[in-house]
Amino acid sequence: MPNYITLMRYSQKGIETIKDSPKRADAAKKLFESLGGKMKAIYLTMGHYDLVVISEFPNDETAAKALLTTGSQGNVHTQTLRAFTEDEYHKLIASLP
Repeated sequence: MPNYITLMRYSQKGIETIKDSPKRADAAKKLFESLGGKMKAIYLTMGHYDLVVISEFPNDETAAKALLTTGSQGNVHTQTLRAFTEDEYHKLIASLP
């Protein structure tokens, strides 16, 4: 399944209710699973982004649905990157003309 890296920043609402953040992360895990995906890892980070989530989904449309649903709750702003594994990267580069 395709992998995704999501960079998240707390919104004002999200930081005001920071103590609920672990419950929201658990709910997001369940949402991802209900859509056929998986949250592989979640990291609290320091710097420009507050959280980094590593996930996998069957396709880009499912990833978008999960992350739009998560973002629509108003607690985080997301930026998602499609991530290619090392094997996928090698195949992609090898297939270049």
